[in-house]
Amino acid sequence: MKKIEQKKTIVLTAGGTGGHVYPADALAEELEARGYNVVLFTDARGLNNYKGKLGQIENKAIYSGSVVGKSIATKICSLFKVGAGVMQAAYYLIQKKPCCVVGFGGYASFPTAVAAVVLGIPLVIHEQNSVMSRTNRILARFASLVAQSFRDVKNTPKRAKTFLSGMPIRQAIAKLHDEKNNKLSNEFNLLVVGGSQGAKIFAEVVPEAVKLLMTKQSQKLKICQQCRQGEEKNIKQKYDDLNIEAVVNHFFENMPELYKNADVIISRAGASSVYEIAAAGIPAILVPLPTAADNHQYYNAKEFATEGAGVVLPQSELTPTKLAEILNELMQNQNKRLEMSEKAKKIAIVDAAKRLADGIENLIQREKK
Repeated sequence: MKKIEQKKTIVLTAGGTGGHVYPADALAEELEARGYNVVLFTDARGLNNYKGKLGQIENKAIYSGSVVGKSIATKICSLFKVGAGVMQAAYYLIQKKPCCVVGFGGYASFPTAVAAVVLGIPLVIHEQNSVMSRTNRILARFASLVAQSFRDVKNTPKRAKTFLSGMPIRQAIAKLHDEKNNKLSNEFNLLVVGGSQGAKIFAEVVPEAVKLLMTKQSQKLKICQQCRQGEEKNIKQKYDDLNIEAVVNHFFENMPELYKNADVIISRAGASSVYEIAAAGIPAILVPLPTAADNHQYYNAKEFATEGAGVVLPQSELTPTKLAEILNELMQNQNKRLEMSEKAKKIAIVDAAKRLADGIENLIQREKK
């Protein structure tokens, strides 16, 4: 009787924040399609709390804790949690016998990554941003491979074995990359997204900036804006008072459609956002989150702007007058928007999940020899 070959297992480790979860989810889907058994090691924030592929695969909750910006008592408590987490992760890894562990940064991934190194299991880490996180700076020295989203990643250890994978994004958005740009019309669609970290400041500034736009331009302006829950009615009224057609919501299910229709987007500059905007080819006004660790959102946005695909507008300079000035220029110049759109698409890496999976498989093959 022919022996059935058991699927090889790959363990992913990521925390509960979107920047770590989205690429892990995309990779999980790609690896499963290639025949691997994928398991997620996360912390209590994420256990059984995911949607998509991560919500369908086996999850293990691992003890962990953050020490950055915490009190001495909290740091001591976190160190004990990390120690317990390393032992806990090692126990599960011995059980699962994975051929590889893939970490996505953040303190939640640290215990599992350390356990993998101690046990001699090949470790791959993925750095989402243009400035390497503190966790990944430590792990990169011991990792077999370091995948990076951006072409120039600051604070990367010199001995790290790096390659450019890009940032895995949702397939429905990646598909927009190959669509032709047909946005030359008398209608100007402005998309404003920022999540909890951008909704408040955008809600304050964008309506005031729209007031300052020329009347002729305002008449053809349509706005779709994300806001904080409970503020929809208030912000919608501001646009109604200006006779501007607007859709305001705290969450949008139809992001691919909104990206496709947008002439310009105002957004934060997280890695997922930047790469989704690039894939869709949307001229962007990027407002980096000023409190982002190591100012990484600024550097994410800088690469985008350096290539001529968008504008970086620091939050300290985000005034109604300045924003209206930028919007006026973009609204008046359709050819400039088309040029920015093409430059955005050139930055995009729409096959990042495939690139990352290829790198992992090549590593596994090398480790066999």
